[in-house]
Amino acid sequence: MEVIVAKTAGFCFGVQRAVDKVYEQTEKKKGTIYTYGPIIHNEEVVKDLEARGVRVIESRRELEQLASGTVIIRSHGVGRDIYRLIQEKGLELVDATCPFVKKIHRIVEKESREGKQIVIIGSDSHPEVEGIKGWCVGKTTVIATEEEAEGFVPEAGKNLCIVSQTTFNNNKFKNLVEIISKKGYDSNAINTICSATDERQREAAQIAKRAGAMIVIGGRHSSNTQKLFEICQKECENTYYIQTLVDLEPILLPPVDCVGITAGASTPNHIIKEVQTYVRNEF
Repeated sequence: MEVIVAKTAGFCFGVQRAVDKVYEQTEKKKGTIYTYGPIIHNEEVVKDLEARGVRVIESRRELEQLASGTVIIRSHGVGRDIYRLIQEKGLELVDATCPFVKKIHRIVEKESREGKQIVIIGSDSHPEVEGIKGWCVGKTTVIATEEEAEGFVPEAGKNLCIVSQTTFNNNKFKNLVEIISKKGYDSNAINTICSATDERQREAAQIAKRAGAMIVIGGRHSSNTQKLFEICQKECENTYYIQTLVDLEPILLPPVDCVGITAGASTPNHIIKEVQTYVRNEF
């Protein structure tokens, strides 16, 4: 049986950079270390960091109660007000925001200050989108579906600046932008989907077309992994979503000639290797 592991599977540049920054701080052992939100959407990594004394702050209210320590901004980024609060409280700040997300912050801040209404293509509840909204001035609209795009009406006299969550599906982004553009609004669409995300999704689709079974590895709360699963499921009916090897062990894969494996941007390499080894030895 052939086992194909996606070359793009696992930590992307931004995630690796964020995780490295946290581990670097644990080595310094300078007071309590906090991350604002989980540093990445992977429970295994977060648990390992907790074992090393890193605590997760889940809200602004928790941040307001801190008297000292180091606060690390998650890879998904946060709004401008969180930076201000950290500085006002005299806490040490380590910014692990993905550079691609930082770029979106600069775009929406500039464009909104110039009077444009910002439209974010993505999930309104995703922490990255919440952070992007925190850099906008004025009204911001988040659109994730065709229905929302069809029903969208901008503020009177406002030009639009359209950006995307970095992990959004590229084809869906183009489709939603087209729907909005057909309405005749004066808009500037900037495709801010991470190139690594686009490559990962395209490679996953290609492998899923060849494979008789497809395994997608990643955290349950990982947006980019969920999208990988959706893409693979369209090409391969035997597609399985797992977080770790433990989730795969009870699954009886069908007798196929080829199994494909891909993983979200927050999946550590050792988990991918464990799954790969298990599939090679057991099926």
